[in-house]
Amino acid sequence: MKRLVSLLLSVQMLVTIGACGKNDVKNNPEQVSKPPISVETSAAAASRVVDGIEVTGSLEPKFSVDVKTQIPGLVKQVMVSEWVHVKKGQPLIRIDVAETEAQVKRAEAGIVSAKANLAQTQVAAHRADREFARIIKLQESGLATRQAVDDARSEAEAARARIGVAAAQINVSEEEFRQGLARKAKGLVVAPIDGIVALRDVNVGDLASDAAAGRPIFRIVDNSVLNLTVTVASADSARVKVGQPLEFSVDSLPGRIFTGKIKYINPELSPADRSLKVIAEVRNVPEILKGGLFAKGRIVAGIREHVLQVPRSAINGFDIQAKKGSIFVIENSLVHTRQIQSGTVSGDMIEIASGLKQGEQYVVRGGFNLKEGDKVAVTTAK
Repeated sequence: MKRLVSLLLSVQMLVTIGACGKNDVKNNPEQVSKPPISVETSAAAASRVVDGIEVTGSLEPKFSVDVKTQIPGLVKQVMVSEWVHVKKGQPLIRIDVAETEAQVKRAEAGIVSAKANLAQTQVAAHRADREFARIIKLQESGLATRQAVDDARSEAEAARARIGVAAAQINVSEEEFRQGLARKAKGLVVAPIDGIVALRDVNVGDLASDAAAGRPIFRIVDNSVLNLTVTVASADSARVKVGQPLEFSVDSLPGRIFTGKIKYINPELSPADRSLKVIAEVRNVPEILKGGLFAKGRIVAGIREHVLQVPRSAINGFDIQAKKGSIFVIENSLVHTRQIQSGTVSGDMIEIASGLKQGEQYVVRGGFNLKEGDKVAVTTAK
């Protein structure tokens, strides 16, 4: 009987303790609320913003030349190899021009012969003039007939005409000589510009063709000035001006920023995708960049001061087309959701046009589980 009474008393005590615990929880709800969520925050601060138009494109040498031979012939000598620097006027190859050299010598001899013929013609003309003068005097004395005077006059005129023919023959011989020298000079192919030999497609013993039918035997590239050709969307086409800087980088040189200047703007948009083609000139001294590299950068369209920017990762549900999203703002260790309106996008930074004020704390990291009104433990982001 005593055991039964003790058991009943124990059950009554347990029920009483349970009821008291429930009443304590109801009276103190903070004891069961979730703990503060640890987040990283940063203060919204104004900064200087460079408005840019994101572009991609490729680099090409501004000056490059495909070298061909001007006359056909057997390649006698090759003076340069691939990938070497050459100067303008530097010899590249020599073509056998023995036949042309013979023509030059023959033309030179023709000049000498024509000059000798001119001298003889001039002597004959002087003799004819003297004979004509003598016949005139004889006629005055009645010792020469009119027929003799007419014959002497005709001979003198013919002698003077032969002087003109001899002089013209000299001109013909000299022109043949000049043509021969020009053709002979074409046997030596020289570099038309300063640059690097990017292609050599000729060897000693090859039969070179003339420029109209032949393939290039050298390609010389000047990498000191490059053209960066990019395309700009039609929405940004009105913001592009000649003279604007273009900052870009290439994959082969990570971390390096290069600068060019807008030089040419296509006067019309591409009918295929309504894009605008733009060419920027890039000074490449020393020649670090190479033609053919892919470049990614932006055209600097303007600079603005006192602009609020936040990292893209801090914006929730960001719609780049509608320029809308939300951001978590911390006030008194509590989370509040703000709708924001964005401005320009500069890489990973988003301009906040409205929805956030300078100095307010916003969540940078740890916000994926946050809800309106959550309590947080704040860590300042570096």
